[in-house]
Amino acid sequence: MVSEHASPLAALGGVDAGGQNVHVAALARGLGTRGHDVVVHTRRDDRRLPRRVPFGPGCQVDHVAAGPPREIPKDDLLPYMDGFADELREAWAADPPDVVHAHFWMSARAALAAAEPLGVPVVTTFHALGVVKRRHQGTADPSPPERLATEEAIIRGSAQIVATCSDEVFELIRLGADRRRVTIIPCGVDLDRFSPHGRPAERSSSRARLLAVGRLVERKGVDDAVRALADLADAELLVAGGPPAGPALCADPEVQRLHEVAVGCGVADRVRFVGRVGRDEMPALLRSADAVVCVPWYEPFGIVPLEAMACGVPVVASAVGGMIDSVVDGVTGVHVPPRRPGRLAAALVGLLADPGRARALGEAGARRARERYGWGRIAAATEDAYRGVREAVPARRGRRLRFAHRPAGQAVHS
Repeated sequence: MVSEHASPLAALGGVDAGGQNVHVAALARGLGTRGHDVVVHTRRDDRRLPRRVPFGPGCQVDHVAAGPPREIPKDDLLPYMDGFADELREAWAADPPDVVHAHFWMSARAALAAAEPLGVPVVTTFHALGVVKRRHQGTADPSPPERLATEEAIIRGSAQIVATCSDEVFELIRLGADRRRVTIIPCGVDLDRFSPHGRPAERSSSRARLLAVGRLVERKGVDDAVRALADLADAELLVAGGPPAGPALCADPEVQRLHEVAVGCGVADRVRFVGRVGRDEMPALLRSADAVVCVPWYEPFGIVPLEAMACGVPVVASAVGGMIDSVVDGVTGVHVPPRRPGRLAAALVGLLADPGRARALGEAGARRARERYGWGRIAAATEDAYRGVREAVPARRGRRLRFAHRPAGQAVHS
């Protein structure tokens, strides 16, 4: 697997550390548990990191030297991708993988450059498409200008594309993808960690608790949740994500912007920024919420809604991207239009006023997560997809399947 900026070992909650890190780590472990050898190639961003780090049965992270060994925003990594590709080509020439699975467009660019001369098939999961990002962010989109043309080339060059939701398939077809080479496999959720069973985090207030979780970037729409709070007199909003609690969190530009929004709406006393929350603490925090609010402008998939559903908590979500598939409106949660705080407020008022309905939505969400989104199911579908890709290339006898990090698989429709 190739995941150039999103290491499976990274702490979550930073600007560039989120759902892709979770996806790559969980998929790799799922495949390793099924008996495969998985190497996840990611860029070394700290000179103290060893070259190889085991992180699960049959799984290793390979820290590739490409650019300065320090944290660099992902949108600034393109100049180092040729060097990244050279390192991959050298490693794979000595020990060729059976399949390379690239996560994100820059990973795919490097993977294709390294794998094609060796005849190794590349499967690509984009996790986000530049054309969608540009549509919603316009001139504020920090992506390199080469991204759109590069993604079209990746679509043509990949042996298979794994889309994480049906909405992404339509975008890929508009970009020229052959539907026969596009497979839908959603992201998954760790059902052992995220479940309705277990203690919720303590609550110090009798107010209804709304929870927003994720990277603190403007497109996540947390400001709309803050604005909606003005119509919810007896509710509080917890915002989890960003730097750890402390001075760094207070100095975070997005936290400061959201605080100004809260002050302007007269709700600053009911908005609390809790900072980065570890994976071990996250289930209890989710279970403590009356509703989880996920209202980004756009969302390639959205793992937080799945984690909330698995914990039996109703979700109010933007009707965008993967959340159109995962959150069933009126069954496991409520859909609202993005960037419409008034509509969000109305949905939350109705939900909080009817505890029986909220409980039923949460119970249905937990069932849906168990039945459709466990990582065992996702890994099995991905394995099937890899095998389908391998049928198109000559088999090398006596070799176990070895997967370079990039997700692929057969359709698991949600």
